[in-house]
Amino acid sequence: MTFQAAAWRKHFPLLANHPRLHYLDNAATGQLCEAAFDAVTHHELTHRANVLRGTYRLAELADSAYENARQQVAKYLNAASDAEVVFTAGTTASINLVAHAFGEGLKAGDEVLLSLAEHHSNFVPWQMLRERRGVTLRILPLTTEGRLDLARLGDFITPRCRLVAVTHASNVTGAITDLVPVVAAARAVGARVLLDGAQAVQHGPVDVAALGADFYAFSGHKAFGPSGVGVLWGKAEALAALPPFLGGGGMIGRVGAEQTTYALPPRRFEAGTPPIAQAIGLGAALDWLREQPWTALNAHTARLAQRLIDGLAVLPGLTFIGPRDMRERLPIVAFDLPGIHPHDICQVLDERGVAVRGGHHCAQPLMDFFGVQGAVRASIAPYNDEADIDALLEGMRDVIRRLT
Repeated sequence: MTFQAAAWRKHFPLLANHPRLHYLDNAATGQLCEAAFDAVTHHELTHRANVLRGTYRLAELADSAYENARQQVAKYLNAASDAEVVFTAGTTASINLVAHAFGEGLKAGDEVLLSLAEHHSNFVPWQMLRERRGVTLRILPLTTEGRLDLARLGDFITPRCRLVAVTHASNVTGAITDLVPVVAAARAVGARVLLDGAQAVQHGPVDVAALGADFYAFSGHKAFGPSGVGVLWGKAEALAALPPFLGGGGMIGRVGAEQTTYALPPRRFEAGTPPIAQAIGLGAALDWLREQPWTALNAHTARLAQRLIDGLAVLPGLTFIGPRDMRERLPIVAFDLPGIHPHDICQVLDERGVAVRGGHHCAQPLMDFFGVQGAVRASIAPYNDEADIDALLEGMRDVIRRLT
């Protein structure tokens, strides 16, 4: 059966209410799916209460729904146990958790390996750790098309490496990282591996066991779930070795006037009231996504991305930021029109109902590598169709007529 984007689109209330919107900013935020919307609404209307320690019926129902969400996330990630799932505020919070908790065990001279392709959320926390602990940051360079230069891994992973923190897929180029050599190189020197999965989870279930990483971070709002919630998955033994990041209620064993003991993971890392309704919505979104025909969906979005690349390639003066084919990449297409600010391009496109993002995309080291200040980025989801791509291409022809 041929995949129909229009049928998938009906599961997203905002898009149903804005039939003329060509929404192509999915790498920043995916639209909220009906399953998540319904789950959040049901929780708030029927069993809104705080979780943990409540002994009345409403609180017990909230506990059950919250822990069920943890199980749903674990299934989506093929985690060994739902105890490996920590709810956070998002990818940024998840990476900061590791940078602080894992970073507490590092000392001057220890090394953390990043790459030039990282989102600022996977740069800044490690730079801050360098200031606190004196660790050394080593930065893996890129190939000419913006992929991690894995041929040079041996030059950058040394016996002093304690952690490799890299993107699963770039939020600018869409390039998917070949993780096999990355994980093998890290294991060879006894280093942990953290993956920024913010761009990967919305393109189908992730098998963290097969990836071989120790930590995996992602955000709900990019996976067609609520904003304000994210996940840090960690191997049970990796989480157990970490000290707490934030202190407060919910993450303790017992608090005394002089000393406190801490809960086991994942509670150890969920201080205070968690994002209860958001986690429930995320669990519902991932449960729904897990049942989707991802081979057909990903083939559909790849065709749209190739249609966009082919259409942009004939426009005068335009340059691509990243690979120009769909080999081992996501349907994210970034480009630059020299002499025209990306924000100006986005405003012209918005006049035509086309929503894309312009700027440095929280990836200024990557922009520096390509020699640009910013780029326009179109990111495609299964609810997009040929009309969305053609509207963007026609809008770009209008941009060139008006602004060049």
